[in-house]
Amino acid sequence: MQIFSLVMGILSLTGLFVASVPCFGSLNWINIPFAGIGLIISIIALVNAKEGSKGASVAGIILCAIALVFGAIRLMAGGGIV
Repeated sequence: MQIFSLVMGILSLTGLFVASVPCFGSLNWINIPFAGIGLIISIIALVNAKEGSKGASVAGIILCAIALVFGAIRLMAGGGIV
């Protein structure tokens, strides 16, 4: 589950970069819920992880949180959230 959370974090960050292209800003409406689901899965993976192997879930949390915050900022700057 930790690897899955890391993959979701990488995909949501990639989606953020694609959505930052001027004509693709509406992709943030898809990417923000995807990053939110990835964040929830990453937190669950962190809680269920053993003591020595928490790195992938922590990285997933960080990547999903970055994609969530900057995606919301991008939507607000582009007028997507009214």
